[in-house]
Amino acid sequence: MSDHPRLCVYRSLRHIYAQIVDDQLGKTIVAASTLSPEIKKKVEKLKKGQAAALVGGLIAEKSKVVGVNRVVFDKGGYGYHGRVKSLVEACRKGGLEF
Repeated sequence: MSDHPRLCVYRSLRHIYAQIVDDQLGKTIVAASTLSPEIKKKVEKLKKGQAAALVGGLIAEKSKVVGVNRVVFDKGGYGYHGRVKSLVEACRKGGLEF
């Protein structure tokens, strides 16, 4: 498990955040949220689940750029449904392996 970085998810009432963390170095490799400049304007017109899917796609794109293909999922105590599930499914569709 320590060979792979960790995909952490946090959700608030309005936004959802995801970051890939290397626990051995203690650093964030990539991060994305509904507040990311790349998708901020698109998110304003979408429902929360659709916005989470956009964040998942963005984190998958960014992870490919830095060479991360496989992660361990940390759902942060949230249930695996709704926005969290949408984000993870978009990550998988974008090429991340869990």
